[in-house]
Amino acid sequence: MIIREKHLGHLKNLLTRHPIVGILGARQIGKTTLARQVADRSKEPVLHLDLEDPEDLALLNDPKLTLQDHVGLIILDEVQRRPELFPVLRVLVDRPNNRARFLVLGSASPDLLRQTSESLAGRIAYHWLGGFTCEEVGKENADRLWLRGGFPRSYLSESDGASLEWRREFVRSFLERDIPQLGFRVPSTTLHRFWSMLAHYHGQLWSGAELARAFGVAESTVRSYLDILTGALVLDQLTPWHENISKRQVKSPKVYLTDSGLLHALLDIETPTELERHPKIGASWEGFVLKEIFRHLDLRPEDRYFWATHTGSELDLFVRRGQRRLGFEVKRTTAPKTTKSMHSARTTLGLDRLYVVHAGTRSFPMQDGIDAVAFEHLDTLTLG
Repeated sequence: MIIREKHLGHLKNLLTRHPIVGILGARQIGKTTLARQVADRSKEPVLHLDLEDPEDLALLNDPKLTLQDHVGLIILDEVQRRPELFPVLRVLVDRPNNRARFLVLGSASPDLLRQTSESLAGRIAYHWLGGFTCEEVGKENADRLWLRGGFPRSYLSESDGASLEWRREFVRSFLERDIPQLGFRVPSTTLHRFWSMLAHYHGQLWSGAELARAFGVAESTVRSYLDILTGALVLDQLTPWHENISKRQVKSPKVYLTDSGLLHALLDIETPTELERHPKIGASWEGFVLKEIFRHLDLRPEDRYFWATHTGSELDLFVRRGQRRLGFEVKRTTAPKTTKSMHSARTTLGLDRLYVVHAGTRSFPMQDGIDAVAFEHLDTLTLG
């Protein structure tokens, strides 16, 4: 078992400041395991109820009666199955001298977020859980993590073949069971075709008109498919940055599958050799590295963008936090070089620093304000 210390520390801090903390993440990403690790470290009594377990559900026929006398930590797993619990939780945490804390686990459906924000406003804090990172599995296992992705059962499988089998089954059950449970009514075969098609657009600009023609539907329809998979945390939309400059800038988002293992399953890639020979290797590497940067620097959606102009200048990642402006280019090479586009991005965006993240082993300054950073040295970067 991999102990996710960074997440455990963050949850501990949130639980000291908020009466209710929600762990949100895709199915099978490790929410229950993380909650059990929190429980193991708790110095107070812990009550763990799984809302997919009929016996635990029976205990919640009268939730106020079951929960009102508990002192300590109460974990409610798969809470999206019982949205009527949220008003009860509000009543319980608002009691004078309340001594209970709630850790609620659920998939990030729009309905769940709406229900919690309406019922628990000012009482709940969210912790978003993604798959394993290089920091958690070790730099020496980066290639395995890239191939298999960060879902625990996929990464920890006994072989690449077993891992791919698990991911294929995940895709099937996710579309047939989980998506309908999240409240979406789209045929699983339609979403599977759409998801598979998006795998070939991974790392590219969203082209709704092109996909709509391929499906023979309205552009608004394929946009709704995109939003469904984004809301279910299996797709990520990287927002374009644009400001008042003379150049015509791209204003469509870039689309990435959030997990490299799912990307490879949809592209039918099983082994490292097949990945190295695949035409999407560069896009796959880019998405994998960007996700590691997001997590290492703890970037919020409002911190991270890409930038591109219609004349060809572009930047894979533009980070803006406070007065700091940083740029990142990702290159699947061991000998990175500066380009005209990099210089244009640095000048136009007023970057404090531009980092070229590459697949080699050495980090070194390239030109004034531009540094080459080996992927294995990402943990040396800060926003300071």
